Amino acid sequence: MIILAVLLPWLSFILRGKIIHGIICLILQITLIGWLPAAIWAVASLLDGRNKARIKSIKGN
Repeated sequence: MIILAVLLPWLSFILRGKIIHGIICLILQITLIGWLPAAIWAVASLLDGRNKARIKSIKGN
């Protein structure tokens, strides 16, 4: 999923159910200058979601 977040950041947001973030990311990715921040944003968001799920599972036990 990280490779998808780097290559197609907008698609990784849409697949995770964040439609508005995906549209904003697509608009940002249209420009070559905006592609790098969009990719970084998508990877950071993906890792943040994984960390939140891990913390939630630890607190649940």
